[in-house]
Amino acid sequence: MKSALRLGAMAMIASGVVAAPAAAELPPSVKAMLDAAIASGDAGALATVARFAKQTHPDNAAEIDEKIQAHKAAIDAEREARLRQASFFHAWSGSGELGGFITTGNTESSGISAGLSLERRGIDWLHKFRANVDYQRSDGVTTRNQWLASYEPNFTLNDAIYAYGLATYEKDRFQGFSDRTTASGGVGVRLVRQADFSLDIKGGPAWRHTVGIDEPDTTELNTLAAADLRWQISRAFELKNNAQAVWSSGNSSYANTTGLTGKLNGSLSARLSYAVRHETSPPAGSEMTDTITRATLVYDF
Repeated sequence: MKSALRLGAMAMIASGVVAAPAAAELPPSVKAMLDAAIASGDAGALATVARFAKQTHPDNAAEIDEKIQAHKAAIDAEREARLRQASFFHAWSGSGELGGFITTGNTESSGISAGLSLERRGIDWLHKFRANVDYQRSDGVTTRNQWLASYEPNFTLNDAIYAYGLATYEKDRFQGFSDRTTASGGVGVRLVRQADFSLDIKGGPAWRHTVGIDEPDTTELNTLAAADLRWQISRAFELKNNAQAVWSSGNSSYANTTGLTGKLNGSLSARLSYAVRHETSPPAGSEMTDTITRATLVYDF
């Protein structure tokens, strides 16, 4: 009799009739903690709660991951719906900065520096606007008056490639030109795209019009190449580097800016940046290379 029962049990197991015990249901207290972390909107708190929940209830790891993925999918769907309904003038974020600068090159001076950065991330489009002004006036004489503004729309073609447009306006009488406008368009590649590190490169033809001060105006067809690097060193520090080159048969321009930003509290940060700008054929009497060091306070909004 026992042999018959043993053989029957073995047959049932072999045929899959007897299944492995199901994992215990996730305790209500753990579910409540996950729901509270999700409701808080704090991604860091949710990640911490989920990690400890999976450590204490490893058999329910799949259920916990499924709950978090459902939450992320809901957020993405809500964001996409909001962006589709928003007009072009909504859904922008950015920062403003104010501080001082020190320059070398065509002028050796110090003064006030102000900047504005805006960004709008859509479903397929990314819009970026940048503006910066450095100004100094001493004994009734303006010794530094540099303006720079740029607008760049990007259209995503796939996860790694995008098309870009770029319009830049510059004003720097001390470097020999009253106004300089550059327009470019081409292709960009996202070489690295990680949470704490990214590297993009882009390039294409460029058109440039320069209004000289003591020299004739010029209009040239050039080639533009640029690289943007971002490294989130820690939760408190971020490093960015922007490099750009405009090649032409006449005057070629090279610019590089490196900035280190450190969080102070909330939306307030401190930034130290160093920029180098080089012109291969500047107007007579102008230096080829300018540098500017800025120390600013940054407010994110």
